[in-house]
Amino acid sequence: MTRTRTAATFAPPVMEARRWLEGVDFSEDRPLINVSQAAPVDPPPLGLRQAMAAFAVTEDSAHLYGPVLGNPDLRAELATQIGQHYAAEVAPDQVAITSGCNQAFAATISAITDEGDEVILPTPWYFNHKMWLDMAGVRAVDLKTDNSLLPDVDAACALITDKTRAIALVTPNNPGGVEYPSDLVRAFYDLARETGLRLLVDETYRDFDSRSGPPHELFQQPGWDNTLVHLYSFSKAYRLTGHRVGAIATGADLLSEVEKFLDTVAICPSQIGQFSALWGMQNLSQWVAGERDEILDRRVAIQEQLPRLTDKGWRLLGLGAYFAYFEHPFDIPSDELARRLVPEAGILLLPGTMFMPEDDLAGKRQVRIAFANLDRAGIAQLFKRLEALSF
Repeated sequence: MTRTRTAATFAPPVMEARRWLEGVDFSEDRPLINVSQAAPVDPPPLGLRQAMAAFAVTEDSAHLYGPVLGNPDLRAELATQIGQHYAAEVAPDQVAITSGCNQAFAATISAITDEGDEVILPTPWYFNHKMWLDMAGVRAVDLKTDNSLLPDVDAACALITDKTRAIALVTPNNPGGVEYPSDLVRAFYDLARETGLRLLVDETYRDFDSRSGPPHELFQQPGWDNTLVHLYSFSKAYRLTGHRVGAIATGADLLSEVEKFLDTVAICPSQIGQFSALWGMQNLSQWVAGERDEILDRRVAIQEQLPRLTDKGWRLLGLGAYFAYFEHPFDIPSDELARRLVPEAGILLLPGTMFMPEDDLAGKRQVRIAFANLDRAGIAQLFKRLEALSF
């Protein structure tokens, strides 16, 4: 039987984890704690939903095709806000809107790689990035990170071959939560520029970065758009996960190649989704600031609860955005641990094996907790259950 492109990669991890719930009953006094997926479970705020409804009812354009690279008003607003966020100048023609950030990554990879090319991914990696590279016939070259989950520039340089086309970073990181220091991101930018590579920087969780001011200075570099490909998602900030709105910021020449991919996959992003993203950017800055404050408070709650686990041999490797990434103390692999946690502790989380190459044994000791949908009481209950574990 012919091996297909989709057969070259693994099953979607979140969907696989959900199947572990089949046939398991959870009691009222111990309901399921689901920390497997990094997505808001609540709908957008009421004002945005009302605006969306009015747009769908009153505007015929809500139901028609639009420009492949996104609507001009949203591209212009995003360019302005990127410029404000990073203290730089960004033009509307350096921005494209996509059907989610995953599509932004897929479109970029399709535009810059050919069969057999290579892209360097720090591990633990964001699994959908690895999956797309597999399906695109592009080799993911794993770049091991240190004990703080930070990648090393010199190690990345040693991995570059004549097949390397890009380095892909995620900051704040998924799955590790780590916020990459500005000087580290700049060092990777300099490496990419000097070697003629593209640097993909996925900042899906930038709205929940704990730092004030620009998280890096890449947009301030002359000719940044010849090297940097910035990826963004509106899903987390405005709770628009189901509407699939993401973005790319890079050079207009590369976006003309990206346009070919987008036109053949989705033709254009959702009109209602784009309207929602624009309305959110123009009206919800204070609301998003409140959402950020809440996520940062939950991060503090994790730190406060941490001794309950470290006293049992757990080790926190990374914390930030929506994620806490741990090394567990048990003498069983994390994929087995994760499955057993469902019936035995009422917890659904993802094992480190879903974010690592099969031959990297570190993944067997690691788990990811996506805590954004847990309040302080929920975090305390999660840590109480983890603290009580014995395997």
